[in-house]
Amino acid sequence: MRRLGFLIRKELIELRRDPRLFGIVIVAPIIQLTLLGYAATTDVRDVPIVIADGDRSAESRALIERFAASPYFTIVDTVTSVNEVDAFLQRGLGWMALAIPPGYGRHVEDGSGATVQVVADGTDGSSTTVALGYTVNLVAGYAEDLLRARHAAVSGVSAPVDAQIRVWFNPELDSRDFMIPGILALLLMVVTANLSSMAIVRERELGTYEQLAVTPLGRWELIIGKLLPFAIIGMLDVLLVVGVAVLWFEVPLKGSVGLLFGVSGVYLLSTLGVGLFVSTVSQTQQQSMMTVVFFFMLPMLYLSGFIFPIENMPRAIQPVTYLIPLRYYLVMVRGVFLKGVGLETFWPDLLALLGWGVAILGLAVARSRKRLD
Repeated sequence: MRRLGFLIRKELIELRRDPRLFGIVIVAPIIQLTLLGYAATTDVRDVPIVIADGDRSAESRALIERFAASPYFTIVDTVTSVNEVDAFLQRGLGWMALAIPPGYGRHVEDGSGATVQVVADGTDGSSTTVALGYTVNLVAGYAEDLLRARHAAVSGVSAPVDAQIRVWFNPELDSRDFMIPGILALLLMVVTANLSSMAIVRERELGTYEQLAVTPLGRWELIIGKLLPFAIIGMLDVLLVVGVAVLWFEVPLKGSVGLLFGVSGVYLLSTLGVGLFVSTVSQTQQQSMMTVVFFFMLPMLYLSGFIFPIENMPRAIQPVTYLIPLRYYLVMVRGVFLKGVGLETFWPDLLALLGWGVAILGLAVARSRKRLD
């Protein structure tokens, strides 16, 4: 037991003296528990909704106030025409739209019955189903209050307000159509980031790193030579996943295939840059893989909107998601697949993703300069 105790003490001392390994096994779990403990939630709250009020009456304002007072909805904007809500749903700025037609207040007052239209973005089927349930219950409760205000019996009397539901982009609310494009983003990250993270570390472990450093190859030539094969593998994975998604799972691809490959290429700048950066701060292949998983993949998985909608996260956590490149790629790949939108809709996300990729790749190249020169 004494010999065993000395061995355990030796291992703990080595762990304490290795800051990289200490960070992986101690610091990373604490950070992840803090962030993901708040972000990992299946609750659907603060659903972003845009209001198209074509009536502008006291009755329509009363209905809007119901949505504003509800903890389940956040009104992102109020417009006057139904045509104006398209941009909100296509960009993902709103999950739902409430259209109040002209004459709504008059129909409510004379008791002839008014109909409002609820348009929902159906890309995330599970969250949309819950949000639609909230909407129907809220409108039904509002109609019941109107009946009671008129001293009418609730039973046997038609509701003065009825909600007509329409679901865009994914009318069947099929969760598979929402998840499979996201799986494409996840696979690209896992494959390319892991492979590129071992690019330099593997050479160092094999003892061939110094030999590469003294060859006539320039620094950029060596980096491109290391990363380009993984980029090709990534694009082949895109082709494979898109083919299986469309031909086997019958996920609709409504947008441009060329645009999908273009934004995937920009996304690869980020994943390859992350892998190269990790390879410059790691000493072994095992350490590089653990760093990629703990410090990059898990936060990206939980904070990107892949599993949990960003709108449901606490407001203090939501700004952190802008640092996650997977967030921007998910918006674009799901937009191309399910909404058929183009650059005119998601160009801000593309620019943000490009900036992130250039920044991390530049940082990785700067760190590798000392080691390759």
